[in-house]
Amino acid sequence: MSWSKLKQQLESFLCPALHGTVEYRATGYRYLPDKSGICYITVDKKNLLQINDPSLSIRWYQTEQDIKNDPAIQIPVGEEEIEAIRKEMKGNVPEDRLEVIARSRKSSLLAKELMLAQSVLSKSNFVVVANKFLSASIEESLESKDILLNIFALVDRRVGKKRLLNMAEQMKAKHPAVQYFYELRRSM
Repeated sequence: MSWSKLKQQLESFLCPALHGTVEYRATGYRYLPDKSGICYITVDKKNLLQINDPSLSIRWYQTEQDIKNDPAIQIPVGEEEIEAIRKEMKGNVPEDRLEVIARSRKSSLLAKELMLAQSVLSKSNFVVVANKFLSASIEESLESKDILLNIFALVDRRVGKKRLLNMAEQMKAKHPAVQYFYELRRSM
């Protein structure tokens, strides 16, 4: 599918409030056939998915420790997770430490997932992910671990305000780029 057709289809799914604010763009290299173009998403004419751009307001993580130490990522721990730690430790750990251990383990898993999603995004082909979004259900795109699929779904007109409000807890564990588009959509 040509870029212009793909762009037209993606923009047809944009929430009406975001038309003109969120744009899909691509660069091409006409005289360098061996060099592929770059596709990206802009908000108010500013490229938001360029990983190495220091002027961005979105944080791109370099290590697992960056994710664990980021105060913006809140990790809720349920009673069943604390109980699993209690059983595993056979009662040899003080009660106040059980929650700390559970949160630490959960943050390690989350950090690994975020780093994986971020590395996939940096290597991924925008066009392939966009085609996957166009052929998949909106629920599948929202629940995916792929950052780009999450972003496409969040700016989609098929996701209503009520659904967005119900996703607040789920968004706390997502990558900052996904959180940015979530907040952008909620504010519109």
